[in-house]
Amino acid sequence: MSHAILLALAPVFFVMALGYGAGRLRIVDNHQVGGLNALVMDFALPASLFVATASAPRSEMLTQAPLFAVFGGVMLVLYFAWYVALHGTTKATKADASLQALTIAFPNLAGVGLPIVSAVLGPSGTVPLAVALAAGSILVSPLTLILLEFTSGPKDAETLAPARRLLRALRRALSKPVVAAPALGILFSLSELKLDGVTEACLLLIGHAAAGVALFLTGLILSAQSFRLDWKVVAATAMADIIRPLLTAAVVFVVPVTPEVAKVAILLAAVPSGFFAILFAVNYRLDSATAGSMVIASTIFSIVTMAVAIAVLFPQ
Repeated sequence: MSHAILLALAPVFFVMALGYGAGRLRIVDNHQVGGLNALVMDFALPASLFVATASAPRSEMLTQAPLFAVFGGVMLVLYFAWYVALHGTTKATKADASLQALTIAFPNLAGVGLPIVSAVLGPSGTVPLAVALAAGSILVSPLTLILLEFTSGPKDAETLAPARRLLRALRRALSKPVVAAPALGILFSLSELKLDGVTEACLLLIGHAAAGVALFLTGLILSAQSFRLDWKVVAATAMADIIRPLLTAAVVFVVPVTPEVAKVAILLAAVPSGFFAILFAVNYRLDSATAGSMVIASTIFSIVTMAVAIAVLFPQ
């Protein structure tokens, strides 16, 4: 069992450490990550997720519907819980509260989740991961972008009517390749359309780069973040690494889902906090220090929590 856990986690944190070291040693400029981010989020990961979902049989995709509902529901609960608590009890702005809520609610499925499920579940794990990523991309990411658009968006947006600003924020969120690709793949699968061999091979060639480059990018982004340990970082780490998987376990215990879906949902919920909020903060020229500290603490602590999750859910 210890060897299986080591085999699943060691490559993930090794590649992440490479990215972190490359940034710290200035081998790669950790303040100019736009190119690598575009490679992962606009090309490699969307290609991988589209192939995984589009090539899945319709019957298999239908079995993932409970995962979408459970994972999406848990993320929304955590998102609103943190947003309301922080914005209501502190001087945090709506923008800061939304960025922190996104960090806690939406795990790093792109960087850490993909290699973890590949190691634990094999190629079949890509489909539920794509569905979970689609849930987060369609539900909580647009919420954050809408709040940022209304509070920290471009000055020219202030002249637009609220309805037009809302539509623009939704359009920007839903048109991102990492959001659109799994959604289109799900529709492709449900329509029982088939990918031809050439198209699948072309997309897989770039898609195979997603896991490794995403992990390297995660480490690179974290190397540029200053770390500040305070009560918010500790509470956020507990919510992301402990409460999120436990809440998911409680939901799947009550909601009638298959044991396979339940295990995958809990495993994905144990993945550490994601870095989407950091990227959003950069795009909107906001301070990402708190979100960065949350991601660093959650990622380090997840070495323990993910090892426990794998040992409990997939004993060998």
